[in-house]
Amino acid sequence: MAETAGQTHGPAASSSRPRRTLLLAVFITIALSIVGAAHAYFALRLVMAPHWPEPFARIGNLAILAGALSLIAAPIAERTLPPRAARFVAWPAALWMGACFYWLLGLWLSDAVLGLAGLSGIEVARGRAVGLGLLTLALMAFGLRSGLRGPQTNPVHITLRRWPKLLDGYRVVQLSDVHIGALLRREFAARVVAQVHAQKPDLVVVTGDLVDGSVQHLAAEVLPFGSLRARHGVFFVTGNHDYFSGAERWTRKVRELGMTPLRNTHVTITDAASAASFELAGVDDPTGKRMGGSGDDVSAALRGIAADRPVILLAHDPKTFDKAARAGVDLQLSGHTHGGQLWPFNYFVRLATRFVAGLYRVGEAQIYVSCGTGFWGPPMRVAAPAEVTVIVLHSAPD
Repeated sequence: MAETAGQTHGPAASSSRPRRTLLLAVFITIALSIVGAAHAYFALRLVMAPHWPEPFARIGNLAILAGALSLIAAPIAERTLPPRAARFVAWPAALWMGACFYWLLGLWLSDAVLGLAGLSGIEVARGRAVGLGLLTLALMAFGLRSGLRGPQTNPVHITLRRWPKLLDGYRVVQLSDVHIGALLRREFAARVVAQVHAQKPDLVVVTGDLVDGSVQHLAAEVLPFGSLRARHGVFFVTGNHDYFSGAERWTRKVRELGMTPLRNTHVTITDAASAASFELAGVDDPTGKRMGGSGDDVSAALRGIAADRPVILLAHDPKTFDKAARAGVDLQLSGHTHGGQLWPFNYFVRLATRFVAGLYRVGEAQIYVSCGTGFWGPPMRVAAPAEVTVIVLHSAPD
């Protein structure tokens, strides 16, 4: 059983609308600038420098232009069209995005190497373009195989000093970064639900980024999550993509699906058979603060919890852990990073947070960061497999 404590919410949505509009305008401007500059770079290095003969040069430039336009059209299609229609734009754009990542990385590195070696000329440029193209295709094929096979069940055993001995072996199944949208749809959701149930969880938690798109377009796609069941319930916290997709409406929707949203609040989970209990807290994503909400208010989430109580905190962004550890949380479950999703992007993620994937400890506090259950952007995963995480909790020995 779960008893809900009080929770805090941000100001009314109308008061934050100008801020959201400004943030959106800034984001669009930056995004278009990056897309334009990157594709000009591709045309320069992959088409112009090699001096490909016609019609290959024209075809290459047109392909790069079409790829750039697909990246612009995809987010518009995903938010204005039903998933069945949006996928015809989203799939080519997602594949192109994956290719762009490896092209950019490969071109930057090869520019440095060739410059240091003093190598130049048409033949060098052509050799680099062909080699980089083949390497990118190989990495994409490997990444697609990994990304499309679906999440693997990942058991993680964690010992907590304050965990009740009567709840030793307690099973928490964590889903994170599912990203239901134009690419991952109802069928994927149904497979994930079946995978969760096979683990016989005591508790199910969804640590943000459930969706990419509006309730209007994705209501039917998330219906399988309405059948999620666990002995002590199913709980949800918002992620940044849930905010981009309309956090208030999605919070109401997940409640309709039988999940309990934890928005800077906590519940007491009590096992009826043993009478043992613990506190489950959850915070909003920090994105909410930039959009007029309260963000990840750890103090509000833990308010009223006795100092000796074991606490599990659900927080989408692992950066919340610094505050959580200071506040005495035993375990934080997070996502957001995707484990980098495409190696070696995990090293870039490390510039934003030292908690990229897996289990970490700071003093007595621990955090587990999921690589995510679905994917975002490219339908690929390289050295960062998707997971349905089975957290098995153990009490510390005397």
